[in-house]
Amino acid sequence: MALFAESPVKPMQLSVVIPVYNEAPCLDALGDELHAALSGRYGAWEVILVDDASTDDSPNRLRALCARLPGFRSLRLASHQGQSAALAAGFEAARAPVIAMLDADGQNDPADIPRLVDALDRCDLCCGIRAERRDTAARRWAGRLANAVRNRILGESVTDTGCTLKAVKADFVRGLFVWDGMHRFLPALVRLRGGVVTEQPVTHRPRRAGRGKYTNLGRLRRVAADLLAVRWMQQRARSIETDPA
Repeated sequence: MALFAESPVKPMQLSVVIPVYNEAPCLDALGDELHAALSGRYGAWEVILVDDASTDDSPNRLRALCARLPGFRSLRLASHQGQSAALAAGFEAARAPVIAMLDADGQNDPADIPRLVDALDRCDLCCGIRAERRDTAARRWAGRLANAVRNRILGESVTDTGCTLKAVKADFVRGLFVWDGMHRFLPALVRLRGGVVTEQPVTHRPRRAGRGKYTNLGRLRRVAADLLAVRWMQQRARSIETDPA
């Protein structure tokens, strides 16, 4: 007879973090797609929906969604802080060693999550590339310009940092200093921590309902200021190694 019975509790393998701000019409379909994409594939998983102080019906929809679907839970920020703060709150609440993230508007396809997670066998962060981006011409143009400027200044070759759909080893994103706009620089921040970054093409779909929360001009103004800060961090970062005593 065994001294200890085998625990029926499976270890948490994957946490999915989703920032939510005024996306009430999209949440039910998103929840059903996530449940279908994750069920039966991982021993145990969780979906953390972080409500960034929404002012529409999102809080009620989130409560109903979490009551209906096992493995789903929600957090609510006390005030509207932006996507970076919402993601960071989800990173700190996540219980799994691997974290996937995506937008709540339905443009990211949850069925792509397993491919990005599988890629972590050979890297620490796998970023999605919206191969056929389903946005307006103005948003696509602004995205290409922002990527080109960011890569030139930071010395990187990331194809689509604006794609929220990513998978990462949790240790590389926990405890990050949080500022508004941090989420756009996750590849650079992971590399500063010694991580390896790769990319995978992912599906991009038209928005189901509602509208985008940021204008092109507003986004570019923020990125220009943030770039200087991240470049400063790259130049000042030091890798500390010690010899055995």
